[in-house]
Amino acid sequence: MMTPTTSERPGERQRKRVLIVAQLDGYANSVKPLAIERFLRELGHDVRLVDTNYLSRASSTPGSPGRMLPGSLRPAKLALYANDIASRVLTRRWGFGRRHLSYYVLLSDHRLRRRILRTDLALDDFDLVICETPFDAGVLTTGTSAETLYDCPNPWADEVFHEGRLTGRQHRRFRGWEKDFLEGMEHLSFSWETYGRYAQKHYGLSGDNFLQLNWGCTPSDTRARFARPARVAYVGSLSGEFINLPLLGRLSRLYPHIDVYGGPPPDPSLGIRYRGYASPDVLSDYQFGLITCTRDPIREEGFSAKHLHYLAHGLPVLVPAWRRHLDLLRGAVPYTEEDFTTVIDALSDETRWTAVSDAAYEQGRRLDWNRTLEPLRQLLDGSPGRPERDSAAAGRHGFA
Repeated sequence: MMTPTTSERPGERQRKRVLIVAQLDGYANSVKPLAIERFLRELGHDVRLVDTNYLSRASSTPGSPGRMLPGSLRPAKLALYANDIASRVLTRRWGFGRRHLSYYVLLSDHRLRRRILRTDLALDDFDLVICETPFDAGVLTTGTSAETLYDCPNPWADEVFHEGRLTGRQHRRFRGWEKDFLEGMEHLSFSWETYGRYAQKHYGLSGDNFLQLNWGCTPSDTRARFARPARVAYVGSLSGEFINLPLLGRLSRLYPHIDVYGGPPPDPSLGIRYRGYASPDVLSDYQFGLITCTRDPIREEGFSAKHLHYLAHGLPVLVPAWRRHLDLLRGAVPYTEEDFTTVIDALSDETRWTAVSDAAYEQGRRLDWNRTLEPLRQLLDGSPGRPERDSAAAGRHGFA
């Protein structure tokens, strides 16, 4: 059991105990939790990071048979395992199941995870509990003496709806539940500030509990350099319909110097130049970073985590022209499928490319994790501890 370490010197920071609950998938979902862990440890806090990605499985080790087997005979974990299987069978490839049954799978997943984590995690042993995923965020409503922060990736109901996983009626019900859930959080952040404004406009959130922690990056010591022909890199997950792999394939046919890193491997018929997995350090060998995604209202207002990887290396970032608020990310280069090659050709001059690259790198410096996570430091420095809240409040946040 963790025990508090308290400074006895006047003016010295009090060491706090922090729990981070996240699902580390090796891609964007891993980046921010690990950055928060590093940031808080460097400040001297005692941090525990819990990965729930394989909460129902016997092992989380890549390649282990245990990743396919149930990890416990406890009823809740067996039920979560069965729910995972049902999700794979009923909602992945079957169109009717995807649209009509995903709601019930998500509902069960959220409830079961809340139940399991409430038992497995001694929340009262910590001063602050941070949750990085909507699937596990129910644990924040179980009643604890710890201060709580939900660092929400983006508005969940709308994301799931625009992925074709909810009917209109389910979406309205889901959004109503999520609004109450988000409003009931002690502290609430989103992965990017525009998502918070979106939630205020479309969900009607008050914003009274906002503690915004924007996504950040670690600027690289090795910057990209100008070269001809300009090489374009795509780095990130290749799963999920919102990635828009068909568009990535069409752009690859239009411009033959696009290299794609990540996984799982895309369908070869798409014509994508797939290079496997690679460290972000490979970006220093390119002249542009590329973002592709499907178009819907929430993604028009949002951002892509890979954008910050590109900025950290001084890469001009090719972004769909329909995405809004690009003024918040200098170094962004809007494109359409029709003008994609023209946009790249327009920056084939070294002077023009360097100007955009400098703007991109400076933007990355301004979004250093040590800056974007500063509100978290202030929260911990200014929270001497709170009395235990009524655990009955948990009942207000049950899934609809």
